[in-house]
Amino acid sequence: MSFRELKIAGAYEYTPRQFGDDRGVFFEWFKSSAFTDAVGRPLTLEQANCSVSAAGVLRGIHFTDTPPGQAKYVTAVTGAFLDVIVDLRVGSPTFGQWDSVLIDDVDRRAVYLPEGLGHAILSLEDGSTVMYLCSIEYTPSLDRDIDPLDPDLGIDWPTLARDGSPLEYQLSDKDRAAPSLADAIAAGYLPKFQD
Repeated sequence: MSFRELKIAGAYEYTPRQFGDDRGVFFEWFKSSAFTDAVGRPLTLEQANCSVSAAGVLRGIHFTDTPPGQAKYVTAVTGAFLDVIVDLRVGSPTFGQWDSVLIDDVDRRAVYLPEGLGHAILSLEDGSTVMYLCSIEYTPSLDRDIDPLDPDLGIDWPTLARDGSPLEYQLSDKDRAAPSLADAIAAGYLPKFQD
């Protein structure tokens, strides 16, 4: 297993070692001791989520008021997603920047993002299933969103599905109505960077 820090400080990509034979494949998608060694702190687990999406479903950019914030550890069980992490921490050296990881049922990578970062996923195949571990339970009053298609963020969303067909983005009404990064800055509800 290997961890790689992304360009957004504190966010990591995890690639498991897979053991396969004619029966199938086995791998550890999360191991507390390895995670703590790589990231420098344990992941407190309060909730686990599973979401199934059609090709083109775009969820996010979501984040939680910080404090308390919500850390996430995300992997794809079936299908494929582009997982995007956005630095929303005002004062961070990488504020407003993003990084991405392809999470799928081939390489079986996982992504960790700490409190204060925004998160979005784009499904690249019908029936794609993502599972994520969360450090706090979902609390609607703490939930925040940023427009994932905000041109100021410049996220390079794929336009083709895994099979090469064109993608049509599908967003929830809530995500479609999310403010731009500039509006979120003006409203003062973005998290602050902590050294």
